[in-house]
Amino acid sequence: MPFYIKNHFKIILFTIFIILSGCKLKENSNKHGIIYLENRSKQLIINKSNTNDAIKIIGNPHYKSIGDELTWFYLERVLVKGEFHKLGQNILKENNILVLNFDKYGILKDKQFLDKTYKEKIQFSENETKNDLTKRSFVESFLSSLKEKMYGSRK
Repeated sequence: MPFYIKNHFKIILFTIFIILSGCKLKENSNKHGIIYLENRSKQLIINKSNTNDAIKIIGNPHYKSIGDELTWFYLERVLVKGEFHKLGQNILKENNILVLNFDKYGILKDKQFLDKTYKEKIQFSENETKNDLTKRSFVESFLSSLKEKMYGSRK
């Protein structure tokens, strides 16, 4: 009887060791853009900070507005691995955008911090635009697929 208890005890300890070796203490995350963008944006003061302060605190912008170059965009995106029921797929944890507007002298006039919840509230139209220019006839699509099959294996 003691032999069976020792044998089962070793098996139980081994399975517990295997299960706990897969555990992690720190969350595995994939970060893109400026990390801790919200904390850095709080350091910028409207009508007091300028473009040099923004570059010093946050860094160079990811994008500048095409028309006036006085609107700067900063991005932050954090992806984490999903739980067991998500089978390890990436889940979007943070998706933040900071929009800074400067006047012609480089003084900060407006700042907007857009987070993931703000972007989920945006409503898009369900209407679809019909495009008659790129619509092909049945014969044309059939002949093009036949041509791809004929010449596709020549490489």
